[in-house]
Amino acid sequence: MSEAPEVNPTPAKTPEAHPLDAVTGGAFSAETSGDRAARLRDWLATSPAHDVLQEVFKEMNARDKGAARVVRERLDELRRAKDQDAIAVEWVEKAQALLAQPALNLADAAAWQRDAAKAGAPLSREPLAGFKAQLAERIKAAEDLQHRVQVQKEAAVLLSQRIEVLSTKSWKDAAAVQEALSADVARWQEQAQALTEDAAWPSLDARLAQQLTSSRDQLRVVWDAFVSALAVTQAAADNAEAALPPVPVWADEIRVGRGLPAELAADAPAAKPAKGDAPVKAAAVVLQAAQVLQPLVGTEEDKTAAIAGLRAALRQHGRALDAEVIQQMDALLVQAGDARGWKPQAVDAEREALIAKAKGLVERPEGQTLGGRKVQETLRQLREQWKLLDQGAVPNHGLWKQFDEACNTAYKLVEGWLDKLRTESAQHKASRTTLIEELRAWGQSVKDSKDWKGMARSLRQFSERWREGGHVGEKLYAELQQQWRQAISEAEAPLQQAQKDSLQRRQAMIEEAQALGAAPALQIAAIKALQQRWQAEAQEVPVDRRQEQKLWDAFRKPLDEAFSRKPAERGERGSRAVNLESLSAHDRAVLEASQQLEAANAEGDAQKIRAALTALEDALRAAPAAEAGQPATAAAPAAPVAADRPVKAVRGDDRPGMRKEAPAAAAAGRKPGPRQDRGDRGDRFERTARGPRLGDAAFRAQREAQEHAQSALRKLTAQAHGEALTQLMDAWSKRDAALVPPAQELGKLSNASRNSWHAAVGAAAKGEATESLLRLEMAADVPTPADQLSARRALQLQLLTNRKATDPRTTWEQDVAAVLAAERSDSAAQRLQSALKALLRGSK
Repeated sequence: MSEAPEVNPTPAKTPEAHPLDAVTGGAFSAETSGDRAARLRDWLATSPAHDVLQEVFKEMNARDKGAARVVRERLDELRRAKDQDAIAVEWVEKAQALLAQPALNLADAAAWQRDAAKAGAPLSREPLAGFKAQLAERIKAAEDLQHRVQVQKEAAVLLSQRIEVLSTKSWKDAAAVQEALSADVARWQEQAQALTEDAAWPSLDARLAQQLTSSRDQLRVVWDAFVSALAVTQAAADNAEAALPPVPVWADEIRVGRGLPAELAADAPAAKPAKGDAPVKAAAVVLQAAQVLQPLVGTEEDKTAAIAGLRAALRQHGRALDAEVIQQMDALLVQAGDARGWKPQAVDAEREALIAKAKGLVERPEGQTLGGRKVQETLRQLREQWKLLDQGAVPNHGLWKQFDEACNTAYKLVEGWLDKLRTESAQHKASRTTLIEELRAWGQSVKDSKDWKGMARSLRQFSERWREGGHVGEKLYAELQQQWRQAISEAEAPLQQAQKDSLQRRQAMIEEAQALGAAPALQIAAIKALQQRWQAEAQEVPVDRRQEQKLWDAFRKPLDEAFSRKPAERGERGSRAVNLESLSAHDRAVLEASQQLEAANAEGDAQKIRAALTALEDALRAAPAAEAGQPATAAAPAAPVAADRPVKAVRGDDRPGMRKEAPAAAAAGRKPGPRQDRGDRGDRFERTARGPRLGDAAFRAQREAQEHAQSALRKLTAQAHGEALTQLMDAWSKRDAALVPPAQELGKLSNASRNSWHAAVGAAAKGEATESLLRLEMAADVPTPADQLSARRALQLQLLTNRKATDPRTTWEQDVAAVLAAERSDSAAQRLQSALKALLRGSK
């Protein structure tokens, strides 16, 4: 029996529990996705902290995205609640500002709730719910006060009518109801005063407040006239010698009581005396309102209420007044500061003009028919203008009827346009809905595809079709836009994931490029392989062009720096290893000339730079003195002897008496016979004389010195060009011809042109040169100010249509002289300087 030692089985390792498993109630140790989601929901019911939620979502999203969706939804809710709190603070401040105003603007208060709902503010939660209720109460109180004011105004009209009716009856009937009528008038005054003391009175519309004030003044005037006329009538009834009352019916009654004949015709209707008294009553009411305004003319007191009262009286009684009274009231209103005055005839003329405009919307010339939207906006504006005219003058019902008929006729065009718009909107809605369904079907068909470029191209085509889908209503577009965003996000999800992975791989390659660029030794093979991987990645997965360019710049930068360091390090090593004694005399001369040129570059003097540059070129072309002094005979024996024709060996019989045969083999491709003389071709190419070949150190030194010199000369030329322009502008502003710079400083400018500029600056300014400035801007191809764009287009069209017109690029020097001879302004100087910058730069 075997005595092998008993082996105890090793227990299986239990997986370590996740640190967040205890916090989430075992969500990380659950076996299925459904169990994890259920445990996360139970854990979320305990309202965990926000930082714990983020940590759990980060870990769970890496393991199970489906279960992590529960946590993500809670995070989204918290973020929305936070955003809503920030929005709520803003709208609370706006509500407090509205409630703090003594005069509440009803339109702003109504717009507060609408705008707050659009902004996403939580109106159903405190404190916005409380402010919403307060604003609603204020709005309701203001609207209730408006209704009461309108009722009170109508009551004043009824009381005035009662008083006017009593003037057509017996004065005894009027005396009988005087006490009751006085009580009604006093009660009306108390109610009107109570309305003005209401808490919501500052929020009342100013127009209604003016109407109530006008009604109060008018009722007071009518009541005072009634009381005074009744008192005169009672005195005439008691005393036969007393004067008769001003009311015709009462005066006739007193006359009959005294035994005198009645003056009123017995068969005349009762309404005729009232009609005859209408101008008198109208004049009395208007004059009473004018007496309120007259003392305020020429003072600094507020005349708004008095002007409104007079205008209200004129609107109600203006047609019963004669031309003289109307003219007096017009002059009084103008003196009081109302520029509109009172001109009924002018208002009627404006109304007739509005009628003509309304008819002109339909009666258009052929080919000039207005669109439906334009007609709709025009009709709205015309009706608003008519309302404004009615508010400032007596209404004209005859003209209103004509205007209304013309507007209704024109509105038929709007109705046709609206019908067409609704039809097109339905078609566009159907096409957009079809496009959304097509996008969803396409997304399902390419769900497993790896053709990322094709997917990006198709998605771009879908987006273009959506943009060109036609116009629909704002509300409908919002609904369709939400469906479109959902469909496009589902369709482009695989591409976005691929782009995300591609960006990670590219970031890794950028890090590799940085490591290769920082390495002391340049690894060419590794860099080439890395670049090939980048190109393959870029061709496989497309990303946004700007982002791809940024990534490519970040990838290329370290490699470019590494390659740029290589020649610099090589040059440094070469410069450190250079021994001047080992250099030839020619290299030493070039090095010394290069150093002198670098010194001139550092000083920044253009003349010194050009002189040093010329010395360097001379040093490059000069041969060393030792080589130049050698005798020519020493090199003569070494020169090869030029032969006219090459000598070739010919095989033949050289015995005596035998003649030589012609060569057996002629040159291939050449005809037999004597070769033609082609002349001396040794000087066919003329070579410029140049010095001997430079060493590496001298060559690099002279090349860098020349590059630095050219760059310094360009900078100095640009600086001198700007100074010359500034000097020319200064000469123009001071009108001093002595300050005009020379022609050499302005570029390749002829002396005649410079002299014409000199004369233009020295002469007195005359006129403007708008066209010359436009021609200069066209010649220099520089932008024109926005207010002159139409003039520039007109000038361009004129130059295109006129065959004999000169090109501005050939006459710009004369145009500059014309501008300098004209008046100077800051805008003209700026435009001239910008044009000359381009023109003189091209002439250098």
